[in-house]
Amino acid sequence: MKLSSTLRNYLIACSLLVPCAFAANGESIPLWPNGAPGSEAMASKKETLIAPSKQGDSFKVASIHNPSLMVYLPSKEKATGAAMIIAPGGGHRFLSIDTEGTNVAEFLNSIGIAAFVLKYRLARESESTYKIAEHPFADAQRAIRLVRSHAADFNVNGNKIGVMGFSAGGEIAVLASTRFDAGKPDASDPIEKFSSRPDYQILIYPGIRAETVVVVKDTPPTFLLCADNDRGPSTAIPALYLELKKAGVPAELHIYNSGGHGFGYRPGVTGKFIHTTWTLRLQDWMIDVGMSKPN
Repeated sequence: MKLSSTLRNYLIACSLLVPCAFAANGESIPLWPNGAPGSEAMASKKETLIAPSKQGDSFKVASIHNPSLMVYLPSKEKATGAAMIIAPGGGHRFLSIDTEGTNVAEFLNSIGIAAFVLKYRLARESESTYKIAEHPFADAQRAIRLVRSHAADFNVNGNKIGVMGFSAGGEIAVLASTRFDAGKPDASDPIEKFSSRPDYQILIYPGIRAETVVVVKDTPPTFLLCADNDRGPSTAIPALYLELKKAGVPAELHIYNSGGHGFGYRPGVTGKFIHTTWTLRLQDWMIDVGMSKPN
């Protein structure tokens, strides 16, 4: 099977994790250069890329024990200063790395937004010892701190860093947007001194139960989107929207009539408009909240 250019870059990046200052589009930077806390026993295991078994499926990444960010930066002429950390879904068993990751990153670059695809640890993979509210949550927090600490290197505004999650990645994004801190002033690691609060969050068919989400007053502005025939998210996100409203958090909600679960972003696909048009709703919102520029 012929690989897309982004996935070819991924394969190269898997064999080489580079320092932040030298990261180019498609390359990966480790969240913890000396290894992720809690993954010491698994650090020698290599990530795996699984090709689609049938047309329409996603490329999948599994066996993630050294969590990292794949970097995608827009041209300086287009850059708005906003940044997005993208958490793909996959039921915490794998990551749908293209349809919910690199494809989205390239779209965001096209509207001037820096994008960072988060390869987080998988809590439901076979024989995994990770816990969702501990290890992948820590990965998301670390990713936000890392991008904020290197804002100048990435040509982004440290006050315009958002998190975006699909399906299981939406669960991680919600944790990051409700359980943040202002930084740890006494930390020996300089990255840990930066705030882990995202400045906005985007939830695409998130794998959440609204009753388990504790919305706080500083929860960032939120964009929510799913399909009506995706039973879990189409029930959860209207309830979450109302909780956000009660807390005074600005929010925007979109529910398409059809599309099911896991549609992701699939440029060039015909027949199912949701695959390619939901990003237009997102772009409008990004302009409205000052994270993108009008066409």
